[in-house]
Amino acid sequence: MNGADAYGLVEANYIRRHHRHEPTENQCTSALVKHIRAPVNLVWSLVRRFDQPQRYKPFVSRCVVNGDLGIGSVREVNVRSGLPATTSTERLELLDDEEHILQIKIVGGDHRLRNYSSIMTVHPEIIDGRPGTLVIESFLVDVPEGNTRDETCYFVQALIRCNLKSLADVSERMAVQDPMNQQNRF
Repeated sequence: MNGADAYGLVEANYIRRHHRHEPTENQCTSALVKHIRAPVNLVWSLVRRFDQPQRYKPFVSRCVVNGDLGIGSVREVNVRSGLPATTSTERLELLDDEEHILQIKIVGGDHRLRNYSSIMTVHPEIIDGRPGTLVIESFLVDVPEGNTRDETCYFVQALIRCNLKSLADVSERMAVQDPMNQQNRF
């Protein structure tokens, strides 16, 4: 992982356990964490929907899945203007409802994220005495020609931070609107 990232013991243990990436010389990798004031079942219900990333990812305008929603499913994602891309083709590598793990790999699109893979894990925690969720997202990606490792990591981290902030906003809003979701069912 990126040496500049600092994590607590709990986060570091989850990262060691679930977020294994083996970067080559021309790749970068990092992990980001977000603490969300909503129960894990609610947050996972958003994250696990490979067919509906636009529910919390602000740069996704449309998503169409080819085939069923199993491992190996491919989704075609349309990206909102403002990013250096309009489409992304992504394959579902892992969806584990017991461990709360989602792994995807980008397999095409009109962008520069080559050999991109992402692992997202969702873990229950208590925040101020209430059910909360720790979300960790890690990635591995090639450094495009003409860019540095730092530039590439910074760009991807900025996108993930935005997505995680939006996931927190959506989850926390849903938790307030539906008090039954305040119960931690896991």
